[in-house]
Amino acid sequence: MGVIFLSILIFFLSLLWYISLKRDKKAAIRDGTKLPPGSLGWPYIGETLQLYSQHPDFFFAAKQKRYGEIFKTHILGCPCVMLASPEAARFVLVTQAHLFKPTYPKSKELLIGPSALFFHQGDYHCRLRKLVQNSLSLDSIRTLVPDIDSVAASALDSWATSEVINTFHEMKKISFEVGILTIFGHLEAAYKDDLKKNYSILDAGYNSFPTNIPGTPYKKALSARKRLSKILGDIIHERGERRLREKDLLGSLLNSIDDECEVKISDSQIADNIIGVLFAAQDTTASVMTWIVKYLHDQPKLLQSLKAEQEEILKLNSENNQGLNWVQTRNMPITYKMVLESLRMASIISYTFREAVADVEYKGYLIPKGWKVMPLFRNIHHSPEYFPDPHNFDPSRFEVAPKPYTFMPFGSGVHACPGNELAKLEILIMIHHLVTKFRWELVGSQNGVQHSPFPVPFQGLPARFWKIAH
Repeated sequence: MGVIFLSILIFFLSLLWYISLKRDKKAAIRDGTKLPPGSLGWPYIGETLQLYSQHPDFFFAAKQKRYGEIFKTHILGCPCVMLASPEAARFVLVTQAHLFKPTYPKSKELLIGPSALFFHQGDYHCRLRKLVQNSLSLDSIRTLVPDIDSVAASALDSWATSEVINTFHEMKKISFEVGILTIFGHLEAAYKDDLKKNYSILDAGYNSFPTNIPGTPYKKALSARKRLSKILGDIIHERGERRLREKDLLGSLLNSIDDECEVKISDSQIADNIIGVLFAAQDTTASVMTWIVKYLHDQPKLLQSLKAEQEEILKLNSENNQGLNWVQTRNMPITYKMVLESLRMASIISYTFREAVADVEYKGYLIPKGWKVMPLFRNIHHSPEYFPDPHNFDPSRFEVAPKPYTFMPFGSGVHACPGNELAKLEILIMIHHLVTKFRWELVGSQNGVQHSPFPVPFQGLPARFWKIAH
């Protein structure tokens, strides 16, 4: 009986897949275009098993080598068109961005909040993006340097115990603290602890299987999300009663009024966007900083150059009894090029998901309405056409600005990361303390990558850190 049921199920899935494929082919014939080359794999599951049975980089690189810079596949239940050229990325993300909407699984929207900035486009997105950008502008984040400096110094000091630490997990703690500073300024310890506890539960369930069964990571994450709404509601209410015009993100959202209809953003929309910013600010930046620890360990000559640059700053500040300042963070040429090369090599955002809102033609190929479209940032960043010897870590390549749309570590267009300058500031400050005050050794396997969901060194890069005597 089980075999018969399975056979019938496979038959119907195959039939649905066949009908869908024939529909798309008819559309292509009708419009005088054709689908991109590539394979859609098995019915329903497509090529998902091939993707997850090997390193994602190898999967996409093999496809590009076989089919070129535009090809189709079928992963995670969706037919997709992959794009691996700067021109294609510009087409999807900038010049024709209105034809491609952001798309995320519903399960993830529920955890972050459906009103979060990166789930939207159009007027609502433009309004929220402007508010977020205002709170993350250079003028705004320059005032955060002393606080971020204190966070980084305190965090790294706690590592110097000779015990093995998970570098990625510790970097996440730094990024969370910086996120809290950016959103709330100086937040009461009780609120911060409650936010940290519940956000960590949400974070743990974000990439788990979405089920409402009690006790599962996803169900726990949903419950934590409700508690986060309550905590944020209390903070919003308290801040509103004080009627202070703070320049942090919460202040920017609370004090915003639409010039045309004078409608304030609702408390639930504010909560969704706060959690969205916390999510966007934590894992990505922590991943890059973890890779930097590894790259510096693997490049002793580069480490010495960085140390020399940073120790000059440390010496000056020690003589004047002051901490790191904004002007100094803008004048670290060797360190800055090293950060850019780390962003290129690590390519934390390997690709981004969009969905075609209409049938779109690109270079003679049809991208059918409803298909997912994925610009492959990592493929572009690792292309020898744009970056000679791309797998060699070489910060000097950034002595000349990359060609447009060949280097997009923070995306591009209206959905580019609005916090990119804050992320770079946090990374520069962390490096300053790391190379001037510590030495470290990696523990265990120093090769391998794991995705959680962003690429990080194997097992979060276990390491020991010791303080340098000055």
